[in-house]
Amino acid sequence: MKLFITLGLVMLSSLSINAQFSDQFEGDHVDDSWDYFTGDGFAEIEFTTRDGIAQIKVDATNDPFNVWWAIIKRNIAPDVDLELLSKPGYELRVEARVKIRNAPKRLNFMINTQRTTDFHEHLREYDIATNNEWYIISMTTKNLDVKPGDDLNVQLSVTDWGPDIYLVDLDYYKATVVKTDEASDDVGEPLVYHPPVEPLSTFKYKLSASEASAVNKNFPELNFLNWAMGDEQLLTVTSDQWVILKWNLSGLGTKITAGPSILELTTESFQKGGNYTDVFGEDLGIEFGKVRIIEILGGNEDWKSETVSYQNLTEGASYEEVFNTQMIFDTEVTEEPGGKTYVTLSRPVTQRLLDGTTRGLLIRPLGAVVASFRTGEEPPLLYLNLSEN
Repeated sequence: MKLFITLGLVMLSSLSINAQFSDQFEGDHVDDSWDYFTGDGFAEIEFTTRDGIAQIKVDATNDPFNVWWAIIKRNIAPDVDLELLSKPGYELRVEARVKIRNAPKRLNFMINTQRTTDFHEHLREYDIATNNEWYIISMTTKNLDVKPGDDLNVQLSVTDWGPDIYLVDLDYYKATVVKTDEASDDVGEPLVYHPPVEPLSTFKYKLSASEASAVNKNFPELNFLNWAMGDEQLLTVTSDQWVILKWNLSGLGTKITAGPSILELTTESFQKGGNYTDVFGEDLGIEFGKVRIIEILGGNEDWKSETVSYQNLTEGASYEEVFNTQMIFDTEVTEEPGGKTYVTLSRPVTQRLLDGTTRGLLIRPLGAVVASFRTGEEPPLLYLNLSEN
């Protein structure tokens, strides 16, 4: 009997060492091992559970800049076999089942240890396209640097969703050590954070914007197509004047993208300034002095450059009803005249442009900048490839 008990304890110990992490969020409160907090901006977070569903609640109503992040985080080192994970041919896969109410929006996974210095290496974003539907998302690391004795932190993050109250439901969160040559593909299309710009020669189509103008919130009835420096017509972004762009994609045949696309802007002039880091600190301060690329999701889809104004573009709807409150990308502008700024638009965003769900792009400043882009012979361009199937 003693031998049997001893063997049983050994087996239980072995199972414990090799156990995988899973939280089904049962009970009336979130496990105390979860940490949750916000950063950069002025958002607040709550993390609760009820009836087997956890909920992340982010209140960003007092955030003036929409530069914030909110995360849930847990050290799962006690729950997984770090010795096995540290061996060649093994990686960590995280998976969650999520639901949101303000689509389209992106969530992201991040995995790190206490020794991590590149926090983007194991960070992937997920474009959640519809409201009130459950999505399974998963991410598998590649060359994760972890060893026995390390912390192993798994995270789920909400970033820059806008100045409102946002809810994310979480049915479960799992983490598993997987053998890479036997692992299935990830679910939910993991998107690289700050993706590289692929060579323009790899794109079949290069399209000039069919309509390009600017709208001004201070003068909502005015059209600004005649904004110019001398005889040169410009597309100029300031605090209250924003560039809008769209493309005629109806003649391309297939409406299925073969991947991400590239937006090209040609600079005429660029000015910025302000001691942001002195006032807001290093982490938040470095975010300013850029422009934001944003999807136009509502409003008048038939606007024309010669007649568009903020008023007739939005048709009286609120900003949040017309524009995605989460940007596609914040980008630094190539400052010298004639310089090119390239922005990768993810495959989901490109697909929404193709099928008309996204009606165009808005460019507005992040911080106090004045950015003028060329049009005419050097218009905003869209590079893309289409599926041949």
